[in-house]
Amino acid sequence: MPAPRLEGFLRSDRAMRWRAVLTRLVGYGTAPYPPSVQRRLRIMNVAAFLIALFTLVYTIEQVILDYQTWKPVIFINLALIAIALGAPFLHRFNEIAGALTLAISENVGLFALTFILGTDAGLHMQYFALVAGYFVVFGLGRLRLIIALIFAGLVLHLAAWAWFTQERALLHVGSYELAELYVTAVLTTSTMVAAVVYYAFRLAEQAQEQTDTLLHNILPAPIVDRLKSAPGAIIADELSDASVLFADLKGFVALAKRLGPARTVELLNTVVSAFDDLADAWHVEKIKTIGDAYMAASGIPEPASDHAQRLGGMALAMHSTLARIAQEQGVALALRIGIATGPVLAGVIGAKRLTYDVWGDTVNLASRLEGHSQPGRVLVSHATKAHVEERFAVERCGALDLKGFGLEEAWYLVEDLRTHAAPPPASGAVAAPA
Repeated sequence: MPAPRLEGFLRSDRAMRWRAVLTRLVGYGTAPYPPSVQRRLRIMNVAAFLIALFTLVYTIEQVILDYQTWKPVIFINLALIAIALGAPFLHRFNEIAGALTLAISENVGLFALTFILGTDAGLHMQYFALVAGYFVVFGLGRLRLIIALIFAGLVLHLAAWAWFTQERALLHVGSYELAELYVTAVLTTSTMVAAVVYYAFRLAEQAQEQTDTLLHNILPAPIVDRLKSAPGAIIADELSDASVLFADLKGFVALAKRLGPARTVELLNTVVSAFDDLADAWHVEKIKTIGDAYMAASGIPEPASDHAQRLGGMALAMHSTLARIAQEQGVALALRIGIATGPVLAGVIGAKRLTYDVWGDTVNLASRLEGHSQPGRVLVSHATKAHVEERFAVERCGALDLKGFGLEEAWYLVEDLRTHAAPPPASGAVAAPA
C-alpha cells in the first residue's frame, strides 16, 4: 500500500475504531490499579494476546498437516491459548495473578511440548525468551519471584535438553516438519519478544513524556533540566537583578459569595488560565496563585536584560484581558498590580510537592506596591521605572509609606509607547522601538 494511502487509512474512522477496540482489549482489567501497575498489566495483556495468536497459528498449521498425528500437541496448544486469553480476567484478583498463571502455564507447556516433540523442535529454547518478560510484567519490586521463575525455567530447559532427546520423542514426525516447526518457533518468538519490548518501551516513553509535561507545568524548564541532571540537588540561586509582579482581584471575596462555589471556580480558572497564557507569551515565569492573587517574575531562573519590560507589558495585557473576560462573563472585575525590581533569591522547596519560589525585599516590595495600587492600574517601584521608562509612559504616584520600607517613590505604568506592542522574542533581547 503506497504511503499516502496507508496514511489515509490510519487516519480513517475505520482505523480509529479498530484502534479503540485494541486499546480496550489491551487495557482490560487494568483500571483499578495505579498508573505504574497499569503499564505492567497492559504489557502482560499484549504478551498474552500474542501468545494466544501465535499458538493458534501453530495449531491451525498442525490441524492442516495431520490432525491425528499432531493431536497431543494440538490439545496442549488449545489449553495454552485458553489460559493466555483468560489471563487478563485474573487481574480482578490481584496484580500478579494473570502474569503468574501465564508464566507457569508457559513453563509447563513448553516442557510438555518438548517431551512430545523432542529437542530438535527447538521449543525448549523459548525459555530464554521468558526471562526479559518476567522483569517487565512483575517489576523490580518482586525480584525474588523473578529469580525463582528464571531458575525454574533454567532447570526445565536443562532437563528437557538432557532427557527429551529426539530418540526419546513421544511423537515421531519427519525431519522436514521438525525443521519447519523450529523456523516457525524462531520467527514467532522473535516477533513476539520484539513487539512486547517495543510496547514496553513505548509505554515507558509515554510515562516519561507525561512526567516531563507535569514537571514543566510546575517548574521552569531550566530548573527541570537541572533537577533531572542532578536529582536531589539543592536548587538555590541569587539573582542580582530581576522583577516581581503581584496582582490581586479587587472585591473578589464578595463576588465569590454572590456567584457561589461552582461559578467562582469556573471564573477564577478562566482568569488564571488567561494570565498563564500571557506569562508564556511574554516569557515570564508564573510563580504561584494564592486565591485570587497572582504572582509572576521575570529574569529568573535565567537572567534577562528586559525583565522589567516583560512584566510591564504583561501587566498592561492583564488589565485588557481581564476587561474582556469581565464583559464575556457579565461580572465586574478589576485588578490591582504592583511590580518591583531588584535582587531576589530563587529556588525549589519541598519534598513531595516541589515549588519554585522567590524571596527577598524585592518580593516584599512588589506585594506592598500591589496593596497600594488602584484598581485597573499598575504601580511600579523606582528601580522598575528606571528599567521601563524608555518603553512605557509613567505617571508619578508620589512617596508611599510602605510597611517595612518607609517612604518609597512609586509610579503608575500608563501605556506602552510602542504603537504595536508585542511580547519579546524568546532570546530575551530588547527589540528596537517601533
